[in-house]
Amino acid sequence: MTWLQLRLDTDPEHATTLEDALLEAGAVAVTLEDNADEPVLEPGVGETPLWRQTRLTGLFPADTDMQAVLGMLPEALLADCNQRVEILEDKDWEREWIRHYQPMRFGRRLWVCPSWLEPPEPEAVNLLLDPGLAFGTGTHPTTALCLTELDSLDLAGADIVDYGCGSGILAVAALKLGARQALGVDNDPQALDASRDNAARNGVASDDFTVVLPGDGAIGAWRGRADVVVANILAGPLAALSEELLGLLKPGGTLLLSGLLDTQAEALIAHYQPTLQLVVAGEKEGWVCLRGETP
Repeated sequence: MTWLQLRLDTDPEHATTLEDALLEAGAVAVTLEDNADEPVLEPGVGETPLWRQTRLTGLFPADTDMQAVLGMLPEALLADCNQRVEILEDKDWEREWIRHYQPMRFGRRLWVCPSWLEPPEPEAVNLLLDPGLAFGTGTHPTTALCLTELDSLDLAGADIVDYGCGSGILAVAALKLGARQALGVDNDPQALDASRDNAARNGVASDDFTVVLPGDGAIGAWRGRADVVVANILAGPLAALSEELLGLLKPGGTLLLSGLLDTQAEALIAHYQPTLQLVVAGEKEGWVCLRGETP
């Protein structure tokens, strides 16, 4: 099916009004996106983050009279919106994603491969992972940084905690790299399901990988036990969870933190400084991974 999309460039002050107007004019969907390469980081509770330059895209059926749609929008707001109507050919988006998702190498030993392709190096450590609803396929810089760090560690017989496990990619990778057992923690039940599925796909026994919600009683058995704790979340939660994350580590354990920008690293390092000395272990496209060892 062919669609028509109407693109409008605006500012946060008028974005909501235009979004409502597009929906009232018959748009089947409206998306808002950054129009100036500006990141939005950790909005406060109840806040709706919008970029200073916001692009709205309204999606309409192909037989829509777009002149009539434009006539229904506030004329004063359209003056500087750089509006344009484009034809959008329908695609099988799942097949598009499959076409572009290729095996990726992290560090010396580890490959993350979609299940429909043969691993490039059959004798390497190959993690089979398909795109899904939970975060974590290895394509984001922060996931790549964590995977590279895990590959650099001697994980033979280690116990691992993946806090904010998402798809389970980091915990499953650690187990494939030789870890003994792993604990995955996430506040999204769908992420826990994805983690279990990915573990099973990679031949990980259910007894070797426990996934739980925060506050689950099973977490208590892991306090002071983990050789490695990895948390790929956001800077704010990484600070708020510092006591919890440090409490899971055994003496001499390794903490890996990612999900933060290079501009946020200094503040997070200072936050952990009284207990743990963190350093920037890796950087990719403006994102960093911090690493530290407990005394």
